[in-house]
Parts: sequence; structure tokens; C-alpha cells
Amino acid sequence: METVFGPVPSRRLGRSIGINNIPPKVCSYSCIYCQLGRALNMQYERTEFYDPQKVVEDVAEKLEEVQKRGTPVDYLTFVPDGEPTLDLHLGKEIAGIKKLGVPVALISNSSLMAQPQLHDELTQLDWVSLKIDSVNEKMWRKIDRPHKHISFPSMIEGIARFAETFKGKLNTETMLISGYNDSEEEIEAIGMFLERLEPATSYISIPTRPPAEKWAVSADEIALAKAYSSFASRVAHVEHLIGYEGNDFGFSGNAYEDILSITAVHPMRDDAVKELLEKDAADTQVLEQLLDEERLISAEYQGHKYYVRKFREKQMG
Repeated sequence: METVFGPVPSRRLGRSIGINNIPPKVCSYSCIYCQLGRALNMQYERTEFYDPQKVVEDVAEKLEEVQKRGTPVDYLTFVPDGEPTLDLHLGKEIAGIKKLGVPVALISNSSLMAQPQLHDELTQLDWVSLKIDSVNEKMWRKIDRPHKHISFPSMIEGIARFAETFKGKLNTETMLISGYNDSEEEIEAIGMFLERLEPATSYISIPTRPPAEKWAVSADEIALAKAYSSFASRVAHVEHLIGYEGNDFGFSGNAYEDILSITAVHPMRDDAVKELLEKDAADTQVLEQLLDEERLISAEYQGHKYYVRKFREKQMG
């Protein structure tokens, strides 16, 4: 099922089944720190990607499969290869998935929040995370590298309007990058905007997996401390997302497909792959096969090896 993966351990949502409602790397941003690399297809208009009924059925099938194994699931989460709100059928999919009886979440880059129709669709959710890397348009463009037709002022106002009406848990996430948005001026400006939103939790994150650009490195401990202090003085709850999630990935018994589905969205550290292979009663030949077929690539980051699904097709000579 290409539209569903996991469960995966989430720093924010516990054990989450991921909903991959966007094809690989279709996004409105090409963030310098993206763990999936540069966007392959930049767009800002909402489009049909998958049959919404099929998406709902895939999620229901995966949930039933996981629950039969006795594995708890905390959330069903829209967290695809690209920006989930680009999906024209998102509202229908949320409505269908809500009927499964598990809380539904969505993690967005906020780029389309100027659209009132999207607000109506997102009101069905239990939990939403909106990305706010900067409230300075020049810096936003440097870090998030948005599609040229996205209006920054309209997006910011759209975020604020949504915060006023959303009844579920609204959360924000700010990725701090050294030399970009980690200055006191940037941090204070973001904090003031967060105060206006009144999020349930404001998350401060740093790259924990290989970024799209090698020079997109995390802010240092001093900047993280300053951001925490600034945000905490203005919002109810602040958390750092600076640690590894762990290796508690779900498994189906098919190690080959499990690794492909998870690494499409969630790069796996070498020790996590090893544990999953053990759960699936598989050996390292599965990993070697994926690498030989060039369906998986490896990358070194902060002393660990990560495996990521390869999106670009091999060029034929």
C-alpha cells in the first residue's frame, strides 16, 4: 500500500500510522533542511493525486492489520512525501478516516493556509502542526525556498485566522538553522507571532537526519536555549525536538516492503533497520538487495548511517 506506512515512532504523536497522500516530493517548498532531499516537483495549486476512497480503504486495512497484532496506534497522521494540503481530496479523506475511531493528525508546512476552503477541511482534524520557520519574508524564502506564487503575507494571516477557529490541538514547529533563523531578532519575532496563535505546544526542532543541503546545520545549544526561553514566555507549552525517535517501527512480516514504505517518508537509522529485520525474521540480504537494486540509498549523518528510499529512477544508458 503506497499510501500508508508504519506504524512509526513519533516524537509528537506516539505510535503513528502514516498516510502518504502525495506522490514523492511533490511540494510547495524545497526546504534547505528537508530530510527527503530537494523537491522534485514544485507546485502550489491543489491537485488530484489518489482516489480518496482508496486512501481511506488502505488506512483501514493497515489499521486492522496492526490492531490484530495487538500493536497500539495513537494517531493516523497525514505526513507524506510532500505537502499534504496539496491534495484536492484531503477533506474527503479526513472525513472517511475519522470514522475509523482513531485520532487523526496532519503535519503541514503552512504554505496553503491562506485558503479558506482548506480551513474548513482541517477543522475535522484532532491535531494539526503548522510550520513557522520565520516571520520575516526574506528569511522564509532563504530557508523554505517556496514556490514563487505563494504570498507570504497572505499565508501568515491565514495561519492566524485558522488558529482563531480551530477546536482541536494546534501545534507549531520551528526548525532552527545555524546562521539563518537562530539570531535573537529572528527568535523574538517568531515568539511574538506564536503568542498570537496560542498553540497547545510550540516545538523547536533541529535537523536530526541528513538534510537536503549539507550546509543546513542545526543551531547550537545557546540558540536553542534562547528560543525555548523566548517561546515559553509567550505560549503555554514549549518542547525541543532534538532527539532520535527510537526504533519502535511497525512491521508486517514483509521486511522488503516495510523498509521501502517507511524510508519513503521517514529515513531509518542503521540500528532501526537491524531491529526491523529481526522483527520480520529477515536477514541483512533484504537490505543488500534494496541497495543493489538502487531502491534505497545510504547517507552518513552525525556519526550514524541512515537509509532513505530513492525517488529518482535510475538513468538508463
